[in-house]
Amino acid sequence: MLVANRGEIAVRIIRACFDEGIESVLIVSAADRDSLAARLADEVVVIGPASATESYLSVSRVVQAALNAGCDALHPGYGFLSERPTLVKACEENGITFIGPSAEVMRESGDKLLARAMAESVGIPTGKGTVGLLDAEDAIRAADELNCYPLLLKASAGGGGRGMTIVRHPDDLLEGFNRSSTEAERAFGDGTVYLEPYIEKARHIEVQILADTHGNVRHLGERDCSAQRRYQKIIEEAPSVGLPEALVARIREAAVKLAISLHYVGAATCEFLVDVQRDSFVFLELNARVQVEHPVTEAITGVDIIREQIRIARGEALSFSQEDVRLTGHAVECRINAENPDSGFLPTPGTVTEWTIPQGSGVRVDTYMCNGAVVPPYYDSLIAKIIVHAPTREEAVAKMATVLAKSRVRGISTTIGIQLEIMNDPTFSTTPITTKWLEESFLPGRSASNAATMPSTTRGN
Repeated sequence: MLVANRGEIAVRIIRACFDEGIESVLIVSAADRDSLAARLADEVVVIGPASATESYLSVSRVVQAALNAGCDALHPGYGFLSERPTLVKACEENGITFIGPSAEVMRESGDKLLARAMAESVGIPTGKGTVGLLDAEDAIRAADELNCYPLLLKASAGGGGRGMTIVRHPDDLLEGFNRSSTEAERAFGDGTVYLEPYIEKARHIEVQILADTHGNVRHLGERDCSAQRRYQKIIEEAPSVGLPEALVARIREAAVKLAISLHYVGAATCEFLVDVQRDSFVFLELNARVQVEHPVTEAITGVDIIREQIRIARGEALSFSQEDVRLTGHAVECRINAENPDSGFLPTPGTVTEWTIPQGSGVRVDTYMCNGAVVPPYYDSLIAKIIVHAPTREEAVAKMATVLAKSRVRGISTTIGIQLEIMNDPTFSTTPITTKWLEESFLPGRSASNAATMPSTTRGN
């Protein structure tokens, strides 16, 4: 199987291949030829220079590498080409099994407007919003019809917060439209954006789905991904807490219903926004791939999602029923980025001179870091994920705080220090937060003295 990715997810897939008795072939750019993933793979193929456009984002080079190595299957991980229908189609045309949905299903699910229309057709709430905007005049007319500021402009293609702009006043609409459309065009090659009402107090809840070729669709519970900065998730948890049971049940049912309507096959995540003031929810998008935060779901269910992806691609039926899925305890994941929070979260590439993350019962670390590892400047700054599992949320948060406090990283700055501060924050540790808590409450209230007194080892200096 070709592993068409890098970093911690490449390591994760390679280990799943080992568990399944599958030979792993890893593609790397010139910048990653000495990475931990390259050391673990059975075979390594350098497909291009450091530039992602000439390596990890090149469909032709990725597929040719799979053919040259005699690969039967290809796992895209997340990011890069993982949600590009062109890669899926190229695999289908060359007899390579793509670990994921078909090209057509990926096209439908990857376009937010198409996915929202599908959700609406099966009765899933999507909220008031437009069906797509082509120019500024369309935006003005749509905003007048909605008449419910604040509004949110969103890119139809892609995700990760790119192309998203909050508009709080009609005078700011044109500037916001131009900003969103331009950013979407640069990031995804598609400048189409749409409008929807902005929910002031929201929680980001997502449901993990697995579906096989035999018509079986199961959910593995939900995750709370409300700890965000600039729409980028920083901390994820499973399951959600503090939401009405009936509301959670409806969200899970909606995710399964959408997967069935799409004839989905593989692992997927349905994302929803919960309005905490009204105990209601709306559909956001469906991600046709494994998510960064999948380990928290694995921790509370015992299901290995990557191995299930592989088995589904082999044509096997899911080995468990919905009744077999038991959510046990609580899990928390911290995304560790090579960034300096005290300098506006600027990336900090470099060589890691010390990497020590304590591990033990209920602690898991997904990473490509080790002593001497290099964090290249060309890619995403995510370098590790620390996942803890405990009987209760309170115990999980406390355990994560202990792990972060005892972590030792030198050579680069990381987000470990600020995530420790979050774990110790009384609001976070005792109350379910909303998507704007980090930016509007925690970060503004974080004093310079707190940052200055943080132990240097936990700050990664």
